[in-house]
Amino acid sequence: MKVAVIGGTGLIGSQVVTNLNASGHEAVPHSPSTGVDSVTGEGLAAAVADADVVVNLTNSPTFDAASADFFRTSMDNLVAACEKSGVRHVVILSIVGADQVPELDYYRAKVLQEDILKAGPIPYSIVRATQFMEFVEAVMSWTADGDTVRLPHTPVQPIAAADVARAVADVAVGDPLNGVLDIAGPDVLPLDELGRITLDAKGDGRAVVTDDGAGMFAAVRGDVLTAPTDARIAPTRYRDWLS
Repeated sequence: MKVAVIGGTGLIGSQVVTNLNASGHEAVPHSPSTGVDSVTGEGLAAAVADADVVVNLTNSPTFDAASADFFRTSMDNLVAACEKSGVRHVVILSIVGADQVPELDYYRAKVLQEDILKAGPIPYSIVRATQFMEFVEAVMSWTADGDTVRLPHTPVQPIAAADVARAVADVAVGDPLNGVLDIAGPDVLPLDELGRITLDAKGDGRAVVTDDGAGMFAAVRGDVLTAPTDARIAPTRYRDWLS
């Protein structure tokens, strides 16, 4: 099966390409560095030509209101190119609970991306993942100040990027879901506790202060970012990943 992976040189995309090729499929990575730009449309038609499946893993360069324009334009361009080329299955990666946090510009933009794909003419699959383990330190950096890191008590269920990539690759070569697959790691942890575990594992002497008004995830209410009951649970635990 020939799979075009748009955004195929990033954290998830590069692993999806590796996994697909290792299992005998022909996966080709595309990104601005290879001459493919989903926003301008440059190189997109050639990238999806003759592909059976297209996996779109492109991401907005910002998390603010401009992210909606990115996903709107890139998805409109991608759907049009895929329809013209006769692509039989389009896969995108989204976020567990994205539709439950309308206060966040980026989450609304991801829902917009999903809706454009759903409304299009091509069979599709949406893989929604929980927060990546690889991004925990970045989240902490947003509210770090001197010897403290302020984090809310928001429950999260982190998943390793490698587990995300395996799930996306599996979905790509399966029948279109015409729906959503939720994936998550095995551990539900409050974000402030996740920060303490991270600092302790790295021998970092900073203290985590619980502050339910701190950072992007302060807008999240309840446990909407954790896995629903029918989610696929990945095997990698956060403490094992840290070590």
